[in-house]
Amino acid sequence: MAKAEQPADMPFEEAVTKLEAIVDAMESGELPLENLMAKFEEGTRLARLCQAKLAQAEVKVQQLEKNAAGELTLKPADIANGNE
Repeated sequence: MAKAEQPADMPFEEAVTKLEAIVDAMESGELPLENLMAKFEEGTRLARLCQAKLAQAEVKVQQLEKNAAGELTLKPADIANGNE
């Protein structure tokens, strides 16, 4: 089975849906070992993609701050220096 590359711009919800389908297929006990291993690899890639997207969202949430008018604004992150 060929490796299915996961694009980095895949929406989080789509990645989670695909990951859930992979888990269901793996838990069915009906996959041959070769297919099971391919699904495991694809699921691992999807899990990493989801973790990265959640980390990005967490950084954005941490950057939200209220301005003088009480409105939420997004302040730029200083990722180069490790300050978020």
